[in-house]
Amino acid sequence: MKDGEVFGTTQTGEAVRRFAIRGGGLSANIIGWGAAVQDLRLDGHDAPLVLGFDRFEPYEADQAYFGAIVGRYANRIRDGRFVLAGRHHQTDRNFLGRHTLHGGSWGYSRRPWTVSLHGRDYVTLSLHDPAGTMGFPGSLEVTCTYRLKIPGTLAVEISATCDEPTPCNLAQHSYFNLDDGGAGDVLDHRVAIFAGAYLPTDADQIPTGAVLPVDGTSLDFRQARPIRLEGEAGHVRYDHNFCLAPARGPLRQAAWVQGATSGVEMEVWTTEPGVQFYTGQHIGARAPGLGGTGYHPFSGFCLEPQVWPDAPNRPYFPQATLFPGDVYHQVTEYRFRLP
Repeated sequence: MKDGEVFGTTQTGEAVRRFAIRGGGLSANIIGWGAAVQDLRLDGHDAPLVLGFDRFEPYEADQAYFGAIVGRYANRIRDGRFVLAGRHHQTDRNFLGRHTLHGGSWGYSRRPWTVSLHGRDYVTLSLHDPAGTMGFPGSLEVTCTYRLKIPGTLAVEISATCDEPTPCNLAQHSYFNLDDGGAGDVLDHRVAIFAGAYLPTDADQIPTGAVLPVDGTSLDFRQARPIRLEGEAGHVRYDHNFCLAPARGPLRQAAWVQGATSGVEMEVWTTEPGVQFYTGQHIGARAPGLGGTGYHPFSGFCLEPQVWPDAPNRPYFPQATLFPGDVYHQVTEYRFRLP
């Protein structure tokens, strides 16, 4: 489907299109590259709600996954290795040269998706991921629909099917700033995450295998508080999976956030068993962002619903294996409202 507008051209000469949608008091631009949310606005709030770029070229060079769908396996797989159906698999080790992150160096965020449907308030994109790509077994057929609906909701619905058993764990990777579009930091945003446990990680940010309670730690967000801990000299660099449930289930609220100065609120609802909370400490100013804004560490935060990281190597974690004849189906909603 060739509506929308040409947003840019890849280095291989392929046109990347941008699609505008509006509904429920929101407006958004979605691009074919990585099925990414390029811009998102709430009526009555001047600044964009997400970080992004006004031009295509920074997206092709971007290593921060701005607004994209990440996969085939969101988050990390230790050593890029796992065993499935008695077979050993080695996936692309694009993180620290040792582990797999977000599907490898040519994951879903770095590929052109095809737009199959586009209406006033929705757009559906699809991707064919061939068997063996980045070392993952079997081929995967993926669709992602973004829909704007009342009240102030960006709904993300992702489905996938496969032709042989394979890990399938997809996530929406937008960076949010509810105050000023990323000109300032998000450390005074108030956050609640409705999880009683988290996954501690080692020096490489890989889960140790333990599942620990948040009680008495800096990861206790069960009551809303600023990201910046009160009285701390620096600030905690969050990049952790919060354990919402033992398996994918019905839509439920995972988190709540409020901008420090705008008062804009965001709720995150999802079917997924985990949510990765990342405070954007590695954001760099490689190119101007939306409206020429210069981004910097902590300009935005991510709340990425997903299966827990390194689940292929932890059989007691919620599992991400998709089998032929089954359908992967995730629903995540980001619900916004003015104060």
